[in-house]
Amino acid sequence: MKDNKQRIAWGITGSGHYLKESIEIINKIDNLDLFLSKAGEEVLKWYDYNLDDFRAQGIKIFKDVTASSAPVSLLYEGVYKLIVVSPATSNTIAQMAYGLSDNLITNIFAQAGKCKVRSIIFACDTEPVVITQAPKKTVTVYPRNIELKNYELLKDFEHTDVVNSIDNLHKVLKKWI
Repeated sequence: MKDNKQRIAWGITGSGHYLKESIEIINKIDNLDLFLSKAGEEVLKWYDYNLDDFRAQGIKIFKDVTASSAPVSLLYEGVYKLIVVSPATSNTIAQMAYGLSDNLITNIFAQAGKCKVRSIIFACDTEPVVITQAPKKTVTVYPRNIELKNYELLKDFEHTDVVNSIDNLHKVLKKWI
């Protein structure tokens, strides 16, 4: 690795749930690369975030454009000390909880576990009632039992912290950064 300083891989999926707060954290962290699912790239546009603004801060951006999730190889090279996925949709949580790794975000999570790299996942659907920000207004959603079950399953994974609030995300990040 060029600068001998391990980086943070931050994944964004297709949720606007605490997206603004996640971006605020991203903007304060050095040595961070951004990993975007296809839906994550879309949601950033919906919420008026421009990828060039991240690039201007020196943030490398990896998009979900290859079937093999080529950037995953950076985990084998010791480039990353931490994987953060915030916000993580219920779809992403389900895939992670059941070991599916068929896109960039789920692949970096799976490979992080295999390389014993710590992961922090901010799950969106963690309570029976969730108030969240849509692009134009606040909405209330009612996660199904399956979403709540998947959230609980993921909490048992090794080398993984699953959080359900921005406050918890800040606390866990403090431990690992």
